[in-house]
Amino acid sequence: MSKFVDSIIGHAVGDAMGVPTEFFSRERLLEHPVLQMISSSKTGQDAGSWSDDTSMEISTIDSFIQNGKFDYEDIMDKWEKWIIKNEYTPNNQTFDVGVTCLRAIKRHAGGTKALECGLIGEKSCGNGSLMRMLPVALYSYYRKLKENEIIKLTNELSMLTHANNICKLGCYIYVRYVMYLLDGKDKYDAYKLIQKIDYSYYDEDTISKYNRILKEDISKYKIHAIKSSGYVVDTLECSLWILLNATSYKETIIASTNIGDDTDTIGAIAGSMAGIIYGIDNIPKEWLNKLKRKDYLIDLANRFEDKVLNK
Repeated sequence: MSKFVDSIIGHAVGDAMGVPTEFFSRERLLEHPVLQMISSSKTGQDAGSWSDDTSMEISTIDSFIQNGKFDYEDIMDKWEKWIIKNEYTPNNQTFDVGVTCLRAIKRHAGGTKALECGLIGEKSCGNGSLMRMLPVALYSYYRKLKENEIIKLTNELSMLTHANNICKLGCYIYVRYVMYLLDGKDKYDAYKLIQKIDYSYYDEDTISKYNRILKEDISKYKIHAIKSSGYVVDTLECSLWILLNATSYKETIIASTNIGDDTDTIGAIAGSMAGIIYGIDNIPKEWLNKLKRKDYLIDLANRFEDKVLNK
């Protein structure tokens, strides 16, 4: 199966598994773990419903399919349709929209240019751009972009909503890690490789926020030292920590579902990477069968691949 399908479905399943446990405490979940795809009592969504993580990702993909490039104005237009018209949703209902994303999209609706919509303050360093960065990694790898082109594209896609350098760098680390996985590197070697990248495009203070990932071995930390909040650094650390310690797609998603706090986004990010490593055939069938609009997501992934590869 295609790595486009593997990663996009891996992302959506992880997202959907995490929706019902989002913002639950880690202690509660570890005592009573969720092991199946269930409905969400908080959002009222049926089992298999994915959230804003997947909605923003697939609207970005759909825009690329239609335009043959990442058209920032059109992407923002599609995010407006997602919020206002419930497009790109699992059940024709938009829910769980991040504050920073919402504010940026409203700016665009008010006439601000796409690349000027993103919020730059430190209080706007959530994971709302990281969660939708998979298409950039796929495009960058298969189009064989140069390093400066990868950085530019990653930064600009983040800037649509999250313009702080901390968010941009988190997205870039994720994109490069995914690209190493796509290149056939195992997850441990890929991790070692991202530690060797020259990050000097970013300022030293920003880079220092990721020291636990880049200068240490995040996989060696104990669970109590891993935060699962919506802060972009915490989310990336947690997703990598789970991936590096898990031995299967199922184990990756069970861990992300029960880690507490921002479980849908951590599930989406970890799931996208685990999808590449283990493939769609190793996603539990009972989860796939419950995933909302599965055939649509697979078709979108295949059309995205065709467009990227110029088939």
